[in-house]
Amino acid sequence: MASTSVSRVVPASPERVWELIGGFDSLPDWLPYIPSSVSEEGGRVRRLANPDGDAIVERLIEFDEVERHYSYAIVQAPFPVVGYLATLRVYSVEGDPSSAEVQWSGRFTPEGATDAETVELFTGIFSDGLEALNTALS
Repeated sequence: MASTSVSRVVPASPERVWELIGGFDSLPDWLPYIPSSVSEEGGRVRRLANPDGDAIVERLIEFDEVERHYSYAIVQAPFPVVGYLATLRVYSVEGDPSSAEVQWSGRFTPEGATDAETVELFTGIFSDGLEALNTALS
């Protein structure tokens, strides 16, 4: 099993950040790589499309409004992994109420690729995503 985690401090309060990213179906609001999301099964599943039109289907596993985090699993995607579980979490920054730390982490088992290749892939996706979030909040 492989894993990666990326975090970034962004220029907005934790409440504002969570308001933007806390909805399981909200990726298109801040992540340009995902232009559309369709909610299914009462909001427990999101069907995403990437710019190439590939389907990515993810299932919400855990959601905590108070602690500002959710975890999800990939059901279907064009990625060389199985057993993918990721968490998106928002933290307060001590002494700075106008900033928040956002952490995106995941673990997965590579399939048809090496650990290093899949870690590099998801580290890039998470880093690019948090950069896009920073831009959306600026």
